Amino acid sequence: MPAVLAAAWALLAAAFLAALLVLRRQQAPARRPGGGISGLFQDLLRYGKTKSGGGQRPAWLRRLQVPKRWFTHFYVVSVLWNGFLLIWLFRAEFLRGSLPSWIQHVHHAPGRDSQNSEHFSALLVLLLLWLHSCRRLAECLWTSVFSNGVIHIVQYCFGLGYYIAVGSTVLCQVPTDVRNGKELSVQICWYHVVGVTMYIWASLHQHRCLVILANLRKSKSGKVISLSHSIPFGDWFETVSCPHYFAELLIYVSMAITLGFHNVMWWCVVMCVLFNQALAAVLSHEFYQKNFSSYPKHRKAFIPFVF
Repeated sequence: MPAVLAAAWALLAAAFLAALLVLRRQQAPARRPGGGISGLFQDLLRYGKTKSGGGQRPAWLRRLQVPKRWFTHFYVVSVLWNGFLLIWLFRAEFLRGSLPSWIQHVHHAPGRDSQNSEHFSALLVLLLLWLHSCRRLAECLWTSVFSNGVIHIVQYCFGLGYYIAVGSTVLCQVPTDVRNGKELSVQICWYHVVGVTMYIWASLHQHRCLVILANLRKSKSGKVISLSHSIPFGDWFETVSCPHYFAELLIYVSMAITLGFHNVMWWCVVMCVLFNQALAAVLSHEFYQKNFSSYPKHRKAFIPFVF
């Protein structure tokens, strides 16, 4: 299972990179989504505000879309699934319990000697992932103001499976002795402190940026007055068009640090997040530049001063 997951994340990262490169070649001149292979490709990549010309798409493509506000479902699934894994892993870590046999079978890995810090790293990353999902769920429910944008059904299904796969990937980092109920002690290392600090810093900025986006559609009293798009300003928006995507990348990098820098499988996850978020950022950046003539020219799409 671990080898299969690592290969799957690497292939997925390569697919997102390939899609990003193809999109960059097709951007000048931009093509309107329509029928055929090109139209389907664009439809699979774009969502929400970037799915321009929605009314011009063929009927068969329009039937394959769901409301963008269904993003909320991703975090519901993540909170439930990763919360379940977290409870079982906590029991195995501190209460000398063992993971259910079906989890041990699915996540079977060869036995190996391990340090207490590795056990705690996996538990800590799973906790961070669960907290991230809880925050994003709360933001979807009470902060964000969704328009009438749509996403492709394939994107929706991918999002549902994504957080199940991420949680399972973390569980694959748990050594066999923990899964079998061996008593362990907690050993906090310097990279745990660095990783958690970076996680908090990136999460705070992501929340601030999402609040800024939501406030563009609200009055000072907090009442929603518009579903249109405007140019956001403040915090990391001063340097990039999609700072919340950049913060998402930093959150996953912080988890890689928390795992001790050397976890190859998790760096495959990070690369997948990098290219996926870069793809979404390029599309959003293109939307802002096309629809707002006064859009700040110094802003990058995704990574400040770089890309």
